[in-house]
Amino acid sequence: MDNKINYQLQLDEIITSLDGKKPSLLLHACCAPCSSYCLEYLKDFFEITLYFYNPNISCSEEWEKRFNELKRLVKDMNLDVKVICPPYDPKEFIDKVKGYERCPEGGERCGICYALRLRSACDYAELNGFEYFCSTLSISPHKDAQKLNSIGQALAKDKTVKYLPNDFKKKGGYLRSIELSKEYGLYRQDFCGCEFSRREKG
Repeated sequence: MDNKINYQLQLDEIITSLDGKKPSLLLHACCAPCSSYCLEYLKDFFEITLYFYNPNISCSEEWEKRFNELKRLVKDMNLDVKVICPPYDPKEFIDKVKGYERCPEGGERCGICYALRLRSACDYAELNGFEYFCSTLSISPHKDAQKLNSIGQALAKDKTVKYLPNDFKKKGGYLRSIELSKEYGLYRQDFCGCEFSRREKG
């Protein structure tokens, strides 16, 4: 029996209920390609601020490349979207996943990484009065949307900020992100960012 929750349906229901209002959304962004469709899809319904917090990225050159591409995308899409970027500190990620270095890609280590980034977004969103927060991560076919959403919802429990459920790969979202990446000439990385995923890629 498939007990998976349809988080995309939940998102569509929230959007329908907005009735023309545009609540503030802190959208955690992992990279420009993943953000492209999410921005295109959400921009008419939310006042979006991007939150580029990715200490999992293995080196400063890669981190800077992805950050600069994200800023360029916002500019080229002509969006009135602010990009927030906490200081890059890869030690935050390494410390969190200590003991899980040998986990396969998609395993427990990835869940810890999801939680690290979503927790930072949740804390920032609550501290700065945002109505919603979520992440672009679910657009990837390699990311577990069920796990991502359950983490996000747990983090938002008893908080003033709400978690925005999503599965951005649905409704052709992933394919659209590929089209938009080509349209804007975006750098598309071939690994998620951490040294372990790069090593597994070989």
